[in-house]
Amino acid sequence: MARKVRTTVGYDGHFKDLEVDIPEGEPAPWDARSALTLVSQRVPRVDAVLKVTGRAKYTYDVHPPGMLYAKILGSPHPCAKITKLDLSKARALPGVKAVWSEKVGKKLLFQGQEVAAVAAVSLDVAEDALKLVAVEYEKRPFVNDLEKARKPDAPQVFDSGPVPPPRRVPSGAEVTHAGNVRTIVATQPPGVDIGKALAQAEVLVEGTYRTQVQTHSALETHGTVAKWEGDHLTLWSSTQGTFATRDQIAEALHLPKDRVRVLCDFMGGGFGAKLNAGPYSVIAARLARDARAPVKLMLDRKEEHLATGNRPDSAQWLKLGAKRDGTLVGLHLKSYGTPGVGTGAGVSGPARAIYKIPALRTEESDVFTNAGEARPFRAPGHPQGCFALEQAMDELAEKLGMDPLALRKKNLKNPVQVAEVERGAALCQAWRGRGRPGAAKGVVRRGVGVACGVWYHNVNPATQVQIDIHNDGRVEVKNGAQDIGTGTRTFMAQVAAEEMGIPLDLVTVRMGDTSLPIGPGSGGSCTTPSIAPTVRAAAYQARLKMVGVAAKLLKAAPDELEISGGRIHAISDMARSITWKQVAARIPGDKVSVLASRAAEYQVFQEQVGGVQFAEVEVDTETGQVRVRKVTAIQDCGRPLNRLTAESQVNGGVIQGVSYALFENRQLDRTSGRMCNPNLEAYKICGANDCPDIEGVLVDVSNAGNNAGVSGIGEPTTVPTSAAIANAIYNAIGVRMRELPITPDRVLAALHKGGGR
Repeated sequence: MARKVRTTVGYDGHFKDLEVDIPEGEPAPWDARSALTLVSQRVPRVDAVLKVTGRAKYTYDVHPPGMLYAKILGSPHPCAKITKLDLSKARALPGVKAVWSEKVGKKLLFQGQEVAAVAAVSLDVAEDALKLVAVEYEKRPFVNDLEKARKPDAPQVFDSGPVPPPRRVPSGAEVTHAGNVRTIVATQPPGVDIGKALAQAEVLVEGTYRTQVQTHSALETHGTVAKWEGDHLTLWSSTQGTFATRDQIAEALHLPKDRVRVLCDFMGGGFGAKLNAGPYSVIAARLARDARAPVKLMLDRKEEHLATGNRPDSAQWLKLGAKRDGTLVGLHLKSYGTPGVGTGAGVSGPARAIYKIPALRTEESDVFTNAGEARPFRAPGHPQGCFALEQAMDELAEKLGMDPLALRKKNLKNPVQVAEVERGAALCQAWRGRGRPGAAKGVVRRGVGVACGVWYHNVNPATQVQIDIHNDGRVEVKNGAQDIGTGTRTFMAQVAAEEMGIPLDLVTVRMGDTSLPIGPGSGGSCTTPSIAPTVRAAAYQARLKMVGVAAKLLKAAPDELEISGGRIHAISDMARSITWKQVAARIPGDKVSVLASRAAEYQVFQEQVGGVQFAEVEVDTETGQVRVRKVTAIQDCGRPLNRLTAESQVNGGVIQGVSYALFENRQLDRTSGRMCNPNLEAYKICGANDCPDIEGVLVDVSNAGNNAGVSGIGEPTTVPTSAAIANAIYNAIGVRMRELPITPDRVLAALHKGGGR
C-alpha cells in the first residue's frame, strides 16, 4: 500500500513542503532536511586503484584461450553496389579460420559500410587476408553535401529499401518526406499562428547559424570479443547498453535472450554511439561460431570515424520576437541537418525547454546523405540548438538595450536556473568587469559571454537491483548495467552504505553483466536516476531484515532500533547494541538477499536539469586564434550523490563543448565522397593545452520524484559551452561568429567583413 509522506523540496532560500505518495517498500525521499554522511560527499572512486594500476580490464584486454583476431573490409565508396565478391584467396591464406561477407547485389550507402570480414590467428594475417578479398563495385551517384542533398534532382540516398523512422515526433506534428528531406513541423501550443504572434513583437532578431558534424571519438574504440560454448554466446563488448546489446544480438542470431551474455566491466568512454550492438558485434559472433574459437573484433580509429556514429550538422534560421520590456512573444525555427543514413538531426530542444515562449513553430528536417549514420551524442540536438538560440538571445538583449542576464532571468522557465544565473554572475569576475562588444583594444582582446542550457529528468523503469548480505558482513550490490566511467559503481556503494548505516568498505558493487538484474543503458542522463533509487530501495528492505534479526538478539522491537556506524543499537540507549557483523553471523542460512525494482516516479519539483555557463576568451586579431581561458559552470542535478564525480562530469562536458566550439569537424570530399580526416591527427580535438580553467559549481536541489531525489548530469554540462564561447568572442571583437567550429580563418574572415583588423 502506498503511504503519504511530507517532504521538503526546492533550493537554497526557496523551500516548500510537498506531500507525495510513496510506493510500498520505498523509504521516504532524502530531502533538504536529510543529514547524510556518505551521500553528497566527495568520495574517491571505488575502482580508482584498479584503473591507475592497470588492473581494470577493458574489452581490449580480454584474451580467452585460443582467441582469433578479426578485421573488417569496409566499402571504399560512398555509394556502390557489390557486383562481384571472391573470398577464396582470403579463405585459403594460412592462419585464416573464418570469413564473412555481404551478398553480391548489396547496395552500400556510405564509405566504411561492412563488406567482408575475416578471423585469423593474428592481426597481421587478418589484414593480409583482407587484401586478398576480390570485390568489384558498381559505383552509384552519391550526395554528401547538405545543400545539394536538398535539391529535387539530387541522388536519392534511399531510392530502394526502408527509410529510418524519425527519432522523435512531437504530439500533433506534421511529417512530410520529399526526396532526401524529411521534415517535422510542430507548433506550441498546437495550431498557433507564428506569423500573427511575431507581428505582436516590438523588437525582432533573425539570423542563420551553422554547426558541423562531430564524431564521438571515445578513447576506447568500439569492439567485441565473442565466445561460444555450445549454443550459448558470451560477448565482452565496449557498450553503453549491455541489455540492448544482448537483445539485438539475440534477435540477429535468432537466439533466446537467455543464451546471450554480455559483459562490460570497464569501458573507455561512450557518449551515445555505444548504445547499440553494432554490426561489428554480429560479425564477431558469426565468425566465432564458424571458427569454433573466440574472436576479438576491435575497430580502428578510421572505422570509428566512418561507421560508428556522429552528431549531425545543422543549418538553422530563427526569428525571435519580444516586447520592449523583454517578454518573449514568439520564435520561428527552421533547421536542416544531415544524419547521414541515420536520423535525428532535430535541434529544437532548447527552444522548447529553456524559455517561456508563448508561440513556437519549429520546422526540422533530416537531410539524408551518403555518410555514416548519426547516433545519440551527449544531449542530442541541444548543443546545436543552443548555439543558435543563445546567440539570438544576446542579440535581442543588445537590440533592446537590456542586460543579457536580465533578459534571460525574465524568461527562464526554471526558477532554479534563475538562481544559477545570479550565482554565476556573482562568481565570474570577468562578467562584472566586461565592456561593450568590440570595445577592447590591442592585438589580443578579452571577452566574456554567457549561455543557458537544459536537459531532462529521464528514468528507465526497467531497472532492478539485488543486494546480498553475507554472514561475514560483506554486502554485494548487483545490477547488470555498465559504469561507462562516470562513477556509477561508487555512488551505488555510497547509497547502499548510507541507507544501511555501514562503512563503505563493507560494500562491493558488481555490474556490467547481463546475468545480473536488469539495468538501463547509460545514455540520456538516465543511469543515475534509474539505478540510485533502486539501490536505496533494496538497501532499505535489506536493512529492515537485518534489524529484524537484531531485534531478536537484543530483545527489542524492530522500530526501537536503528543502524549507524556499523552497529545496530537501541534508539533510546546506544550502549545497547550489537555490531553489523555479529548480526550477519546470525542470519538464517548464509545470506540475506533482496531484489528491488525501480518504483514509479512521483511528483518532482522540477522536470528539467538546468545550467548556465560563463566563458572567458582571448582572441588574437592578427592570427584569429581563440583561447578559452576560463569557464564558470553552474549546474544542478537534483541531489549530487558524489560531488567529486559530479564535478568531473562538469569538467568533461565543458571540455567536450570547447572541443566542439573550436576544433572538431568531420570533412567529406565532395568529389570522391570520402572522409578527408578519419584520424586524430587531422580530426582535431581539444588537447591538454587547450583546456580552460573550469570552475564547476553544483547547485543542490531537493527534487523529490524518487527516494534519492536525484537527476542525471552527463548530458547538460556540454550544452551551453559553444554558445557561451561564441557570445564571449562577440564581446571581445564585436563580430558575430555564426558557424562552428570557430577556427582562426573564420575569425579573420569575420573581422575583415565586419571592418575589424
